Amino acid sequence: MYIPFAYISACLYIRTVNRIPQQNTLFRALSDPTRREMLLLLSSADRTVNELASPFEMSQPAVSQHLKVLRDAGLVTVEQRGRERWYHIDPAPLKEIYDWLTHFERFWTAKLDSLGTYLNRKR
Repeated sequence: MYIPFAYISACLYIRTVNRIPQQNTLFRALSDPTRREMLLLLSSADRTVNELASPFEMSQPAVSQHLKVLRDAGLVTVEQRGRERWYHIDPAPLKEIYDWLTHFERFWTAKLDSLGTYLNRKR
């Protein structure tokens, strides 16, 4: 069965373009140090909004805005337990970022290898 190259290229292009908005949302969510810290806190245990807010000097509405960005990116989910909202990390979207970054790993690995070689020669 013959499949034209132009068709394959178009399908790959559409697949890539459709992923860009999700990647942008993920990168935007991860760009803020407060949100990264919240993800680190959630990586050890589920937490309530108050537990997530306690390490930061900001209002609860500000914390809620950060959590909304993380929810919109698919990085956290929320569950109502009684009167409290519990947040959990969802690491699945991070796999997409990881996959994208591994494409570039060869560049920094080569640079680090070169730096190691240079430093070893200086000794």
